[in-house]
Amino acid sequence: MSEGGGRPEGRPVRWGILATGSIAGKLAGDLAPLPDAEVTAVGSRSPQSAEAFARRFGIPRAHGSWAALAADPDVDVVYVATPHNAHHAAVRRCLEAGKAVLCEKPFTRSAAQAEELVDLARERGVFLMEAMWMYCNPAIRRMAELVRNGAIGEVTAVHADFGIGGPLDPGHRLLDPALAGGALLDLGVYPVSFAHLVLGEPAEIAAWGRLRGGVDVSTGMLLGYASGAVAALTCSLVADTARTAAVTGSRGRIEFPRGFFSPERFTLHREGAEPEEFAGPGPAGSFAHQANEVMRCLRAGETESPLVPLDGSLAVMRTLDAVRDRIGLRYPGE
Repeated sequence: MSEGGGRPEGRPVRWGILATGSIAGKLAGDLAPLPDAEVTAVGSRSPQSAEAFARRFGIPRAHGSWAALAADPDVDVVYVATPHNAHHAAVRRCLEAGKAVLCEKPFTRSAAQAEELVDLARERGVFLMEAMWMYCNPAIRRMAELVRNGAIGEVTAVHADFGIGGPLDPGHRLLDPALAGGALLDLGVYPVSFAHLVLGEPAEIAAWGRLRGGVDVSTGMLLGYASGAVAALTCSLVADTARTAAVTGSRGRIEFPRGFFSPERFTLHREGAEPEEFAGPGPAGSFAHQANEVMRCLRAGETESPLVPLDGSLAVMRTLDAVRDRIGLRYPGE
């Protein structure tokens, strides 16, 4: 699929996958049962890696370069699943070729890189979306609807954490500053995006981080909003946190259990009423929810998703930039 227009009727949306890591495999597996999706090609800087991935998932074509995948006429949309540091170059290559793009989170390494890509996509009229799959999760969407409709009154606070206990192998990508590793961009993006969904962009940002080997291994954030609300968020590579989230309002609160970023259910607490359990339809951990949103947009000829708007992705990147500034985190070349 090239610039503008919707998907031609009568055929599936044809996906290309750029990169061959575990996250790429997750999307390939979740696309397979979708009747409106077809994975037609995979691309990697290593021809051998692309060929092995294609054999594993039954993909017809394997390209030994990003450029070849971007130029493939039988690809409508490319899923970019590289490490964070390569998102900008990979997405730019695809957009310049007129390909719609779903890019893994975090959108890029910095807000400046994200702004460049968004400007290019809008200039070319090409679809672009960050793969913040949490926003497409049915339970998260229902929570956001309840908050918008005043179910818990005025939001006063958001709490969220995402930490893993490790220990990680010394060569793990999350410990590599050259790959924009660390807790913040890989894990902290979820609490920050969760808070953004509820409260928008903060007016004030305070942060503390523990740095080791050029990356942050633990970071805490306190975000303040013009409304008077606050968000207290944490992420870690060295502590297995509860991985829960809560939204508190003047008349109640909404609580998510462990795995808030991929929830099956949540609980609504309101004064004078019994707790209410809400469950989202479909598998919570499936990438299919975001894939279906991408395909819906392409069928409709939309170049941005209302569920994962580009302006929201830019705002989250600005917040992450500010947090990195507060904790003194710089990546090679910055």
